[in-house]
Amino acid sequence: MKPVKEAYIPSHPDFIVVFSTGNFSSSLKALRTFNVGEKLALLEGITKAPKAYTTVQCGPGPHDHFELNSDLVYVNHSCNPNIAFDLSSPDPSEWHIRALKRIIKGTSLTFFYPSTEWDMDQAFVCECRSSHCLGIIKGAKYLTKTELCTQQWINSWIWRLSAEKESSK
Repeated sequence: MKPVKEAYIPSHPDFIVVFSTGNFSSSLKALRTFNVGEKLALLEGITKAPKAYTTVQCGPGPHDHFELNSDLVYVNHSCNPNIAFDLSSPDPSEWHIRALKRIIKGTSLTFFYPSTEWDMDQAFVCECRSSHCLGIIKGAKYLTKTELCTQQWINSWIWRLSAEKESSK
């Protein structure tokens, strides 16, 4: 696997960006095999940032977002993801990505965007083709508890916001 862009320098030794033409078609691939539950990388060098399509939500508030500042920005969405952004520690220096299933070398890394995102600015049509693909991804706010329960990992503030949504009906 060789990236297309000549000046590209990977930010993590175990991953490589595969650049593709077209909007949002590049991906991050594993350069080695990872086992279920294995920590793939710490989320280092993150900075608080305004909500944008390149940020990850890290809490229940509309301004609780951080910029990845690394190749991890190329982790794409899947309704059947192979990694989770585990932001469960109150200490951001312990935030990490971990394998939800065995990841074979050369596999693209994917996560379930609504596992961190409550209400996304840019909805999109999912192309994961998994058996339980949700079709349009807008954030956890638009999903039922049943749909969230099909996932292996959802961050705690998403569960909390979902429970508040359900109780207000």
